[in-house]
Amino acid sequence: MFRRPSITFRTTAFVAVVCLALVALDFLNSWHSRAVQLKQMSVATSNLARAMAQQADDTIKQADTALIGIVERIQHDGTGPAALDRLHRLLAMRVNELPQLDALHVYDKDGNWVVNSREEPPQNLNNAQREYFAFHREHAERGPHIGVPVRSRTNGKLLIPVSRRIDNPDGSFGGVALATIDVEFFGKFYDSLDIGEAGAVALILESGTMMTRRPFSVEMVGRNMRETGLFRAYKDQGPVGTAEILSAQDGITRLNSFRRLANYPLFAAAALSKDEILAAWWRETLWHTGGVILLTLIVGFVGWRLVRQMELQNRTEAELRRARDALEKLNKTLNTLAMEDGLTGLANRRQFDVTLDNEFSRAMRDASTLALILIDVDCFKQYNDIYGHAAGDECLQTIGRTIASLAARRPGDLAARYGGEELAVLLPKTDVAAAAVLAEKIRSAVRDLEIVHAGMPGGFVTLSAGVDAFSPAETPSPPKELIQSADRALYAAKMAGRNRVCTAMRSTQT
Repeated sequence: MFRRPSITFRTTAFVAVVCLALVALDFLNSWHSRAVQLKQMSVATSNLARAMAQQADDTIKQADTALIGIVERIQHDGTGPAALDRLHRLLAMRVNELPQLDALHVYDKDGNWVVNSREEPPQNLNNAQREYFAFHREHAERGPHIGVPVRSRTNGKLLIPVSRRIDNPDGSFGGVALATIDVEFFGKFYDSLDIGEAGAVALILESGTMMTRRPFSVEMVGRNMRETGLFRAYKDQGPVGTAEILSAQDGITRLNSFRRLANYPLFAAAALSKDEILAAWWRETLWHTGGVILLTLIVGFVGWRLVRQMELQNRTEAELRRARDALEKLNKTLNTLAMEDGLTGLANRRQFDVTLDNEFSRAMRDASTLALILIDVDCFKQYNDIYGHAAGDECLQTIGRTIASLAARRPGDLAARYGGEELAVLLPKTDVAAAAVLAEKIRSAVRDLEIVHAGMPGGFVTLSAGVDAFSPAETPSPPKELIQSADRALYAAKMAGRNRVCTAMRSTQT
């Protein structure tokens, strides 16, 4: 009643099952490796956050301990001249002992300076409007207060204020003892951490204020972080946690770990770029996948060959022809890509070298001339420094299109990117005068584009060009002589003030 499947069907099914099993096993293995990599990096970021939290806690604790001693001295010894003189020496000694401290200060109940650690005391400074001063004036708690970052009025540094309330004998508000921690102290520690190129670390108040961050920017200090994914994850998960978050600061997806300080209302966050975490995994996976695909193709090919041997000879020949045509098309495509510059779309250096040798041989056989224009974008490094490499790439693309539209009009003409911001135009059967005319057209066309360049005297991007041509049959020289001669002319154009065309025989100034 049941017809037995044909040998062709069974062979095809067997090959398909083997190939699918290979792919499935490789996928499961790669996915497991990915999970292990993320888990390991999660542990690494958690350890990093723990170290940061401990460092921040110890740093603030040392400053707070100094404040406790200051408050006790003020309340015990008072603020007489002798007591303040002894206290000034003590404050200076504490600042010298603790590298994180910028200064130690004492203010009275009105916010006026009483004593501090500096050699030259500030004059007529009143800090009554500072956030930390208002907090202690309005709250009777005796514990430490970590304020929002402030900029010093004496030296301009960004500082993190740690303060304690000073009470009068009757319990009323008597003033504030203040320790200011240099934000740069944390920055130096964070710079020593290995977080990759796109990693980030931060110290944030539980109220949502950014204290400091790496990568550092002045604008980030004091920023409100309440609406960011990091702050929401901290509030949702509690004092310790890990989350994958798209950064609100730079748009990079990172694996974030955060931990609250043991004694103070801040939390430290350490984050590694997900792309960097998985970079090694991707390389390994691509190698594995490539091997599995190769093995699968081999198994599939063997199975295909077995099946095709069971079919008619003409079917086999047709399949082979199709495979051959596809391979030839792929080879042509790869060859085209190998000869083209990926940024400008012009010929690359490899194609230029091959074409130069070919055209040089042809010019020798035909006793014709061969011309070369070497072009350099003036002050291009300065353009990149001013506008960035993305703008520099766009500038080169625009110039490349302009040169291609003017130079590559004949079948033998070739416009190429010679290297960096240097471009070349190879012109068979062209003398120096004609090549110089074309070079001047190119120079003028690029100048007329009016690409803004603040580093140039004229305010726009310009080109310098060197031109030469010779007949190989009349002047037996290797191809490199033509390049060297045009390069010398280019050098002469740049030495003469740029934005001009020079030939090996004469020059044209704009």
